[in-house]
Amino acid sequence: MTLLSDQPFTQINDTQAVFKYKPVDFLFTCLGLVFLVLDIVLDILAVVSFYQEEEYVSLGVLLLFLLGSSVLGQLYSWLWYSYGDFSRDTKVERCLSLWQLHLLHVLQLGIYFRHAGVVEVSVHSFVTKTQDPENVAVFLSHDLSMLRLFEAFSESSPQLVLMLTIILQRGQLDPVTVLKAIGSAAAIAISVTMYHRSLRSFLPDKMDQRLISSVVYFIWNLLCIASRVVALALFASVLPCFIFSHFFCSWLVLFFFVWRSKTSFMDTPGAEWLYRATVGLIWYFNWFNVAEGSTRTRMLLYHGYKVADISLLCGLWCWKITTEPSHGGITLSYALITAVSVVSVYGLGLLFTIIYYKRYHPNLDREQMTGVTAGMTQNGDEAAVGESPSGDEVDFMLKDTVSGASYDDIPQNLTLKGLLVTDVTDRSAPSPPPPRSVGRCNNRMRKMAENFYS
Repeated sequence: MTLLSDQPFTQINDTQAVFKYKPVDFLFTCLGLVFLVLDIVLDILAVVSFYQEEEYVSLGVLLLFLLGSSVLGQLYSWLWYSYGDFSRDTKVERCLSLWQLHLLHVLQLGIYFRHAGVVEVSVHSFVTKTQDPENVAVFLSHDLSMLRLFEAFSESSPQLVLMLTIILQRGQLDPVTVLKAIGSAAAIAISVTMYHRSLRSFLPDKMDQRLISSVVYFIWNLLCIASRVVALALFASVLPCFIFSHFFCSWLVLFFFVWRSKTSFMDTPGAEWLYRATVGLIWYFNWFNVAEGSTRTRMLLYHGYKVADISLLCGLWCWKITTEPSHGGITLSYALITAVSVVSVYGLGLLFTIIYYKRYHPNLDREQMTGVTAGMTQNGDEAAVGESPSGDEVDFMLKDTVSGASYDDIPQNLTLKGLLVTDVTDRSAPSPPPPRSVGRCNNRMRKMAENFYS
């Protein structure tokens, strides 16, 4: 029998933790926590302000956004705990029993508990300056970035549309409304940035993207989201009763295309349908990679639809604002300049999208990404010898039990890449030390990285 080795069965791979929790990740975790607390305070101020001003319609819509987004996020959080057999990796999480954890999610507090767990391991990793061999900090921050992304497009984006609509209808800047609009915009910015950093963590070190790539990615999303939100606010300011009809009809179309994309993000069929409905909501505001393979055609269709929809919304606003004096008597030329500017901002966002994909986006096979070929099962455990998550030939670490096995026990078809072929005849050689574990790999974020980079 032959092994691919330059010595008689030396240590196959001194694999270390494949993910690195960097200081900038700790910074974004802290910023996310600050903006979370700030957003809660601004929500309370907005609710009290609307109630005192007897703006019951705006109050009802705001409460709908807050409650709907909270229930959605808690549901995802509970499902992910259950997929991991309720694995709790931090001291904060382990202080609760299963029924207490369930009660927290029913009381809409489960996500905040996740935040506390992430802060715990983040502070420990940052203060001790030691790499966590189990990648707990990175694993938990990946889930948190997904939850924050869902919150950004189910709560912050609709709230931003609502606040801009109120400002346009009133024609004046109310302090609470302006602060809430700024807070919502900041929450969206932080969420998009955290999500992109989570995707970048799956790139090999030699292909790690430069900071400029994150800047271009951020500007692309900022311009596209800003154009979409302003177009919706303009439309809602003159035709408020039709904005919900517009959302429902658009969501149905987008949900159909998500279904046709055959996503596979969640672990159960029912939860997958929930995810597809959520992606339809996200697509209402911004593009989001959800399926394997080339996305060029899907992106062209999506952005073509968005440009047409934003143009239609701005056109209806121009018609309504110029034909009815009750809407402020804005001249046609001013209305046209405003509408063209909103559409042009989206076009500028598309330009930055092209720049990002041409200059800064690495196209990788899934086997090239960190964590994908690290011998991980779906729950982040090490794979056994001869097994691979995708069924490909084995090019990852041997399981610890190999160190005590005889050579005859090793599968004949085992191939270890990148090492020289040597005939092994000395079976009395000492067994090598077991390779170090690569820790946990977040399978959900891994799928998102595969969709984005491959």
